[in-house]
Amino acid sequence: MDKLNIHHVPSQPLIRHGQRMKTPPQPTQSFLEQLNKAIQPQELKISKHATDRLRERNIHITESEWAHITDKVNEAKVKGIKESLVLMDQAALIVSAKNSTVITAMDRKEARDQVFTNIDGTIVLN
Repeated sequence: MDKLNIHHVPSQPLIRHGQRMKTPPQPTQSFLEQLNKAIQPQELKISKHATDRLRERNIHITESEWAHITDKVNEAKVKGIKESLVLMDQAALIVSAKNSTVITAMDRKEARDQVFTNIDGTIVLN
């Protein structure tokens, strides 16, 4: 009967003489700190494209309306929404809740015949 040679493979990496094992880097923030940062309310930014569309389409949104939109987008973000359609009386906005950025804007008449894709949430404001 032939002998079977079995070699033992060490479970730890080999360390050459004079080398030190590197310890994995420790996270600088705890999971809870990272979670709180991710869901913390953020100010809404308006992209250049959205700014141009608001101006071209003569859409005016008041400071209080922007504050309301910001609150609702932050609420949607906490619920896991990444891209949302915000429907207002006079406008429809596509907002990245993930980045807290208004991507584009159109008036409601124009939005009536549109198909919106890549949206995972809708915010309806009155």
